[in-house]
Amino acid sequence: MAKPLSAKLVIKVLCKEFGFYFVSQKGSHVKLRKIENKEEIITIVPLHKELLEGTLKGVLRLAKVEEKDFRQKLK
Repeated sequence: MAKPLSAKLVIKVLCKEFGFYFVSQKGSHVKLRKIENKEEIITIVPLHKELLEGTLKGVLRLAKVEEKDFRQKLK
């Protein structure tokens, strides 16, 4: 089982490495967006100190980012 990641780290990696940018925040959820091949991709990241494995997978699925690619960018 992988080490839990903070929401701030996940947002930082998605923005710096995958081209997402901050759109808005409503309560404890942050909306990120990017345009790729004329397609708008939006993901929502809950601002938790530690994201559970399933939550992270859901965020990455919405972002259309493979988990292995995401984990490689963490190193």
